[in-house]
Amino acid sequence: MQGGEERPSAAEIRGWLSEVPDPEIPVISLTDLGIIRDVAWQGETLVVTVTPTYSGCPATGVINLDIEKALRDRGITDLRLERQLSPPWTTDWITAEGREKLRAYGIAPPIDGTAADGRPAGRIARLSGTSNLTIACPRCGSTQTRKVSQFGSTPCKASYVCNDCLEPFDYFKCI
Repeated sequence: MQGGEERPSAAEIRGWLSEVPDPEIPVISLTDLGIIRDVAWQGETLVVTVTPTYSGCPATGVINLDIEKALRDRGITDLRLERQLSPPWTTDWITAEGREKLRAYGIAPPIDGTAADGRPAGRIARLSGTSNLTIACPRCGSTQTRKVSQFGSTPCKASYVCNDCLEPFDYFKCI
């Protein structure tokens, strides 16, 4: 901020960041995705803490550039981004509004409460595809769906098809 200007609150800054879309799924914002962990002033420096959806996420660099641009466009001149990997991001951090945005966009959102909970047996079943999750079609709502591939258009999605409306769709995998 320029000298003499009142600096914005963390809530106001979070509001600005809620307008920054995810580069891989532009219908959802970074705040809806839940990757903005903290926004705090440390002296005159604004520190934004970000947790990527996974440590090898190819969009991390673009996300950081988009955050910087959005904040610098609002007059933030002293800015530091920090990457926080622990605890790891989980799909449980996606907001209810974000889940609805995914559904409206044609991506089945992750099922509440199915993200990694630290128990090895549950993770192994989920990752191997032996868990019996019922994924509803985001277009018609049918639960008569089947997984086509564990790998979708991005690493965080799986490919499904609806047996009723025959439409293919992505499912945002639980992480």
